[in-house]
Amino acid sequence: MPITARTVRLLMPVAALLFLGLALLIRAVDDGALRQYSGTALYASMVWAAVLFLWPRMAPLPAGAVATAFCWIVEFAQLTGVPAELSAGSVAARLALGVQFDSVDLAWYPVGVVPLLVLHHLVRARHRRALAVWVENPDDVRRTVTSFLTHDSRETLSRVHREPSGPQ
Repeated sequence: MPITARTVRLLMPVAALLFLGLALLIRAVDDGALRQYSGTALYASMVWAAVLFLWPRMAPLPAGAVATAFCWIVEFAQLTGVPAELSAGSVAARLALGVQFDSVDLAWYPVGVVPLLVLHHLVRARHRRALAVWVENPDDVRRTVTSFLTHDSRETLSRVHREPSGPQ
């Protein structure tokens, strides 16, 4: 099955919900470092899903770079105090923007993005290989294309292939 932009846009909210669910599950069963660091990594994973939702055709490395950069920008913004002020009035803002700067978080954001970047790369490579195998047999391509064309289009297509084009 081809991976279309539409498919990616349908899958990314599901992925984000899975990351959120996993973060909430860990939060419910742990009170220590696992809770803190997994939450940071899974936040970055949700940002990665958002990046691909917005730009579904983005390559793995740029998608990972954008997601990580966004997380770092949000983290450094916490040095200004603005996220803390916004978080005081909104639970959603607190979850999205955080409250205070933690330099350790800067290392945990890539932990949430790099495995997804690798998976994204592997899926794209597999898709490209499957597409290359399909295109190696031009008769399959021709049959598939002509099966989607209407009868009139087939006549036009066959006439174009029979008539010489340009000066001879």
